[in-house]
Amino acid sequence: MLPPKKQVKRKSNKRKQKKRGIYLLPNLLTTGNLFCGFYSIVATINHDFRTAAIAILFACLFDILDGKVARLTGSSSRFGVEYDSLADLVAFGVAPALLVYRWALEPFGRLGWGAAFVFVACGALRLARFNTQTNSTPKKHFVGLPIPGAALMVATTVMFFYRMGGSGPTKHFLLLAMTYLLGFLMVSSIPYNSFKEFDGFQRMPFRTLFLIILLLSVIAAQPSIMLFTLGFVYVSSGPLGYTHGLLQSRRQSVEGQTDSQEMVKSKNRTK
Repeated sequence: MLPPKKQVKRKSNKRKQKKRGIYLLPNLLTTGNLFCGFYSIVATINHDFRTAAIAILFACLFDILDGKVARLTGSSSRFGVEYDSLADLVAFGVAPALLVYRWALEPFGRLGWGAAFVFVACGALRLARFNTQTNSTPKKHFVGLPIPGAALMVATTVMFFYRMGGSGPTKHFLLLAMTYLLGFLMVSSIPYNSFKEFDGFQRMPFRTLFLIILLLSVIAAQPSIMLFTLGFVYVSSGPLGYTHGLLQSRRQSVEGQTDSQEMVKSKNRTK
C-alpha cells in the first residue's frame, strides 16, 4: 500500500494529465478549416482561382461546425480558441488576400499587394480583438465585420465573375476599393449580427422551416449568384444598420430638444 501523500500526488498527476488533453472532434473540424485554407493557397498559386474560392467556402463551413460542436458538447477550451484563431488567419486572412491579389489586384503593383496586406493585417487585428473581448461583448452582435464574412465576400465575388462568363477582371478599381473596404470594416466598431441566438434545437414557427427550405433550394439552383448576394447583403447590413441607428438617435435628440423648447414656451405663456 502507498502512503496517503503519494496517493494524493498520483491523483493530482492524473488530473493534470487529463487537463493537458485536447478535445478531438472540434479540433479535427478546425484542422479541416486549416486544410481548406491551405488548399486554397495552393490552388491560387496554380491559377485555379475558382477552386480556391470554393475551398474558402468549405473552410467557412468547417468554421461554423467546430464552434457549434464545441458548444453543444461542452468541449470548449483555451487551446481550441487559440487553434481556431490561427486556422482562421490562414483560411480567412492569407488565403483570400492571396486569391484576390493574384486574381485581380496584381496589375495594380504596390497598391495591389498593399491592399492584400491590409486585408491580412486587419483580419489578424480583428481576431486578436475578438479573443480579448469575448467575455465583454454581447453575443447578439460582433464588433466589426467577422473575418469569415470578409473572406466569404472575396470568394463569392470570384465565383460570381466566373458564373457571369469571365475568368476575372485584369484590372478593376472596384475590387481594389472592395479589398480596402473589407479591411476597414473588420477593424471598425460597426456591429454585425452574430446569429448565435438562432438555435435549431428549439421550437420554431412552421414558416421558419419553410423559409429555410426555400432559401436552400434557391441557393442550390444558382449557388454562385445567391451566395454572392447573401454575402453582399451581410457585409452591407453593418454600415446600413449603423447609419440607421445614428439617424434615429439624432432624430430622437432633435425631438427631445423641440419638446423641451415647447414646454418652456408653454410655461412662459402661463406666466
